Amino acid sequence: MEKTLKITNVLSDPTRYYIYQYITKRHQDVTVQEIADNFNIHPNVARLHLSKLEDVNMLLSETKKTGKGGRPSRLYRLSEDIIQLNFPFRDYQLLSKIAMETFIHLGEAGKRALYETGKRFGTEMIEQEMTRNQESSNLSFEQKLHFLRSAATMAGFYPEFEANEDHTKIYFQIFNCPFKEVAQEHTKTVCETHYEFLRGMFEALFESVDLIEKENMLHGCNSCSYHALVTS
Repeated sequence: MEKTLKITNVLSDPTRYYIYQYITKRHQDVTVQEIADNFNIHPNVARLHLSKLEDVNMLLSETKKTGKGGRPSRLYRLSEDIIQLNFPFRDYQLLSKIAMETFIHLGEAGKRALYETGKRFGTEMIEQEMTRNQESSNLSFEQKLHFLRSAATMAGFYPEFEANEDHTKIYFQIFNCPFKEVAQEHTKTVCETHYEFLRGMFEALFESVDLIEKENMLHGCNSCSYHALVTS
């Protein structure tokens, strides 16, 4: 409870909250000066906000030399700690582990059901986005990419998308894995479920999809990255 109160107190300041949101979408280290410039505040004020976020383990920092002489710069990045605020306490992570081990215990049938469910949830997430925006199934490529980006953001993936000129290939990266803690214990099963979840999202929008995983953050990469070969 004490940690929860500290976190809520830190995030009660609107500027500090938006600074944290900015860093979650930046996907790389930030400096005090960058925060000061982007939020139009004095560097000392930016440093105070960043220090407050670091005090509750929402950020980590380290000093690095710039190679240009002078004092080393302090760089801030997101902490790996899980930040959860629940009133009263809920342990959904434990529930996830119980469910995952149950499916694995059931053997191939359990895994197949898990993958099929993951794909269905991915499809439903796109359909919900389309319903909220009152869009029909007759979408342009740009609209489809918008729905992918919006749904992936809602799922907490912190995504980046890019497409080639003829709209046949989509490159995308995921900088946050919402299932990371469970995936560390059941990497193959969780990652394949996640893959099916993404495939469900793509297949809800495109006639055909060939989804190729290129990098996986659980293997030491900075992100999970994919290439999707699509036909509209």
